[in-house]
Amino acid sequence: SLSPCRFYLHPEMSNDLVGTHPPGAHSLVAVSVGYFLEDFVDMLCNQKLHQSWELLFHHTVVIICFGIAVLLHQYVGFALVALLVEINSIFLHLRQILLMANLVHTTCYRLNSLINLGTYVVFRIATLAWMARWLFLNRHNVPPATYAVGTAGMAIMTPMNIILFYRLLRSDFFK
Repeated sequence: SLSPCRFYLHPEMSNDLVGTHPPGAHSLVAVSVGYFLEDFVDMLCNQKLHQSWELLFHHTVVIICFGIAVLLHQYVGFALVALLVEINSIFLHLRQILLMANLVHTTCYRLNSLINLGTYVVFRIATLAWMARWLFLNRHNVPPATYAVGTAGMAIMTPMNIILFYRLLRSDFFK
């Protein structure tokens, strides 16, 4: 994700996550919707529902929220903040690859587990907390329907991420 660079290069977005976004940001969010749609369809076709329902649910929420930003050309900055979460996905996916390769008892897996946990706290938990705080503080400037979708998204994503964090801790650190 290019989100950190976008905020560094366009600090004005920090003041207006609704209507301000740099060139290319809208395209980045639109491509992300495409990725989540493709991954959703791939999971439907290639995985059992009981194995993938949480991710399918996650992708549905993201597709709706990001889709609103893409269609309305509004909240693109907010969607960019949400994309910070995906920085941690690199280490979640690497963890899955290492598990599939049966490399659990290696230094590489252990190092990835530590980086995964650190990026999880910074890019998932802290980002979602910041987003929930922003949404609450700006509730009077956000139309009720959009506020409802955003609040529902946060209400769904936050517990899902806390549960996944607990599972990662239990699996990788408290065996």
